[in-house]
Amino acid sequence: MNLLYLKYAVEVAACGSINKAAEKLYIGQPNLSRAIKELESSLGVTIFGRSSKGMEITPDGEIFLGYAKSILKQVDAVEGLFKSGRSALRFSLAAPAASYIGEAFASFVGLMKQDGEARIRYRECGETDAVRRVLQDDFRLGIIRYPAAHDRYYKSLLEDKQLDYELICEFRYLLIFSKNSPLAGKERIYTSDLRELTMITHADPAQPFSLPDQKKDESDGEPSRSIVVYERASQFSILEKDPTTYMWVSPVPRETLGKYGLETRECEDDRRLFKDVMIHETDYRLAEPDKLFISELCRVKREVFDENRK
Repeated sequence: MNLLYLKYAVEVAACGSINKAAEKLYIGQPNLSRAIKELESSLGVTIFGRSSKGMEITPDGEIFLGYAKSILKQVDAVEGLFKSGRSALRFSLAAPAASYIGEAFASFVGLMKQDGEARIRYRECGETDAVRRVLQDDFRLGIIRYPAAHDRYYKSLLEDKQLDYELICEFRYLLIFSKNSPLAGKERIYTSDLRELTMITHADPAQPFSLPDQKKDESDGEPSRSIVVYERASQFSILEKDPTTYMWVSPVPRETLGKYGLETRECEDDRRLFKDVMIHETDYRLAEPDKLFISELCRVKREVFDENRK
């Protein structure tokens, strides 16, 4: 069996279209169509059903693609192990834009050996994008964040997609704002105090999972003023320079708060619980870099969360 054909089939499944897959693979559409037909003929099964909507995966195709992805990952691992006669360090993580996770990643990178090859990828994204990247884009680890009230739904979803999961932490969102904010002088803060302020949120380019009886996360609906950012670096500068802005965040390292002149506080009438959960494919065995990162993540999480309890 031609390994290249396996790669072609996996890409067609990811794109849902021969034309889009051909563009990503830099080959002609007729050649890609011919390769898929030859693969199906050699296997004696139909991997894709052709329709006006594109390439739809058949039940046999689902089984085949599961094995194909596993084989390609093992081939990549073998090539990485013996390339240039030495092992290449590989690590990839898709995670929410959370300060404690970013702090743990920076600490992890600082512990890496400086000799030899290294391929490290870190992407901040929402939960749907993280799940998709772990399943399709060969990100080995993901962290997703979701309301604890929807725990059963998300666990069922992950199990259906053959993803293992492990709880990292459970927490209540905090408000973060400038020390010069109107909120800073209040003894207690309520959601009604936020109405005249501007909320900063992170954008998730992927469509959110469709939850049963889904409601808006914000207690009082959409804010009248909002700023959407696509990366975490700008949020602290905005919070520092504009005292009328705020965000909902997981606990933030004390050093970061001091650097930007910010503070975090609880909101008295918004006590929702959230969970951060580590995910990876069921057949993936954690490598040493993964274990080191998880160790650093747990250490930083304990330190940051303990700081916020004091």
